[in-house]
Amino acid sequence: MKPFDYFAPRTLAEACGILDSHNGDARVVAGGTDLLLKMKAGRAAPKVVVNIKRIPEMRGLTFAAQLNVGALTTLEELKRSPIIREHYPALAAAASSMASAQIRNLATVGGNLCNAAPSGDLAPILIALKAVARIAGPSGERRVPLEEFFTGPGTTVLAPGELLVALKIPRPDGPSLYLKHAPRECMDIAVVGVGLALQLKAGQCDSARIVLGAVAPVPMRAVRAEEELNGRQLTPERIKRAANLAAAEAQPIDDVRGSAWYRRKMVEVMVRRGLMELVGNL
Repeated sequence: MKPFDYFAPRTLAEACGILDSHNGDARVVAGGTDLLLKMKAGRAAPKVVVNIKRIPEMRGLTFAAQLNVGALTTLEELKRSPIIREHYPALAAAASSMASAQIRNLATVGGNLCNAAPSGDLAPILIALKAVARIAGPSGERRVPLEEFFTGPGTTVLAPGELLVALKIPRPDGPSLYLKHAPRECMDIAVVGVGLALQLKAGQCDSARIVLGAVAPVPMRAVRAEEELNGRQLTPERIKRAANLAAAEAQPIDDVRGSAWYRRKMVEVMVRRGLMELVGNL
C-alpha cells in the first residue's frame, strides 16, 4: 500500500472542501470494505483518503412523509431496522442477501452505491422504489433520481468535491420485491438481480417498475416490459410477455459467472416469477 494523506472531517462543508481541493486525487472511505481491499491489492492508490464517518448529517434512518436513509447507514442497519422491515421489506431482503454479518456491519449504503458495481444489490430495488439521491458539493446541494446516478461500471454523476449524503425514498404505493440469482445462497455477487414494484388501482396495474441488475453497464429499467403491464390486468399471459420483453431489453455480457445467454434467460424467469409472486400475494 502506497503512502497517502489522511483527513477526518466533521462537517459536510469541510469534507467537500477537502475533496474539491485535491482535483480528483482524493478517495472517500466509510466502511472501507471496497477501497481498503483495492489499496492493499494495488488496484487503487489515492494520494488522499477522506474518512467521512464523523459527519453526523450522513447518518440515521427517519420515516415520516418519506424515508430518509443516511449514506453512512450500514447494510446491517437496513436489514434489522423495524421501519425498513415493515414498510420496505424488499429493501431489507436485498440487504440480507449481501455479504456476511461482519461485512454488513461495516459496509454502508453510500459506499455500495458509489462503488457503482453493475452487480450491486441495492440499486435495482432502490430504483424500483423511486429513490432520489441527495448530493452535496462545493456549490451546494442537488437531487438526482437514483436511476440517473450511475454512468457506467464504477462511475457515477458525482463531480469532484461532491458526496452522496442520503437517499430519499417515497412511501411505498404498492407491493415490491427483490430477487437475486447467485451460485451460492449467501456471500456471493449477483449473476442477475431484479427489483420489482407495482402500483395497483381498481384491480389492474396502474404503474410497474422493473429494474435489472448485473445485465448491463448500469442498473437498468426494463421500460418496454413496464409498458406491457401499465394500465392493464396482470394476467399470466401478460406477465409472461412482460418477462420476455425484459429479457430482450437486457444487455448482458459473458464472464466467468455466467454467459450472456444464461443471464438473459434468468431475467425472463425471475421477472415472471417475481410478478406472479406479487400478484399472488395480493
